[in-house]
Order: sequence, then structure tokens, then C-alpha cells
Amino acid sequence: MQWTLVVPVKPLARAKSRLSDTVDDGVRPGLALAFAQDTVAAALACPAVADVAVVTDDARAGRELAALGAAIVPGEPGGGLNAALLHGAAAVRAARPESPVAALNADLPALRPAELALVLAAATQFPRAFLPDAAGIGTTLLTAAPDRELAPAFGTDSRARHRASGAVELRLDAVDSVRQDVDTGGDLRTALALGVGPRTAAVAARLLIAGQ
Repeated sequence: MQWTLVVPVKPLARAKSRLSDTVDDGVRPGLALAFAQDTVAAALACPAVADVAVVTDDARAGRELAALGAAIVPGEPGGGLNAALLHGAAAVRAARPESPVAALNADLPALRPAELALVLAAATQFPRAFLPDAAGIGTTLLTAAPDRELAPAFGTDSRARHRASGAVELRLDAVDSVRQDVDTGGDLRTALALGVGPRTAAVAARLLIAGQ
């Protein structure tokens, strides 16, 4: 079974605001884009993934992620994350109704294709499933079988909200790269320790040089 992943990317100028205590505002959009590029590249390299649909209205993000092979679905301005995911999932289902669909965070710069494959293989056993983030509060991946709605409930306490919606929580070992999203400076340091993709590594290296 091959999946279609829906990856939401907000306008880069507004992305990753919680990193403002670690990263200069002039650098933050480029770092957010690097996160998304490394996430999408790793997802496309996963043998369980047929394609990736990026939901975004950001012209730069759309251009760069399309160059990696992602399909770009224009978002719904002002609708928020869950509305963007519903919009993206609807577009995917219209084109490929037989495909299982998964929502994947765009800020997983350490993502490993093999670990993503393990998570998606586990998710095939359930109509809907999700993977909690490393903090144990949020969600980094939400899946739906072909005959089920995605029903995203991202936002505050999304782990509890997805569990309450009936999605099965996936409890897996050795998939740290799929759980490690980056919202804070501490998250970034943890992701760097795991080993990030080349684009994030390049931006991080410039940050380290500038900070010396």
C-alpha cells in the first residue's frame, strides 16, 4: 500500500514564530523552508509514499517544494491548519480516491524514510491512526484509510484530541525522526543531534558561524 501525504506549509514570513528567541527574524523564513524541504525530500524517498501534496499559498515555498517533486495545492487563506489539511485531503481524494492519506507535519528536518515507512506500515492496520510528537502533547502524523475521512484536529493538545476522535495512537520504538518536530530552540538542538537533512544543516551551519 502506498500513501499520499498531505503536508501543510504556512506563509514563510509567519512560520516558526516560537523560534524567535533562537533565530533572527530575517533567517527564520529560510529555516522554515529548509525544514519543509528536508521533510518533503525524505517523504518522497520513502518506499511507502506514492506522492506528496503540499498545501501552501506561499509562492517561494511552492516553487521550491515543487522542484523536489511535490504537488502543490493552493491553500485556503485564513482557514487555519485543519482547514488546509481538509482542503488538501479533498484534492488528493478527488484525484486518487483509492489512496490512503496521511497528514504530515512540515517541520521534521531529521525525518528518515525508513522510519516513516515503519510508521505507515503500522498505520495500515487501522482506519485512522496518529503518531504523537516527541513532547507527547502534539501530533506529527495522522492517517486515514481510503474509505475514511482524515478528520484532523491539530492544534493545542492534538494528541488527546486525535485520540478522542477515535484515531488509534501508534506506539512505536525507533521512529524518533518522525516524532521530532521543531517549534523551539530546544527542539532544533534535538533535531540537529538526531541528524537533519542537508538544507537544514546548511542553514544551521550559517547560524552557528554567525553566532561565533
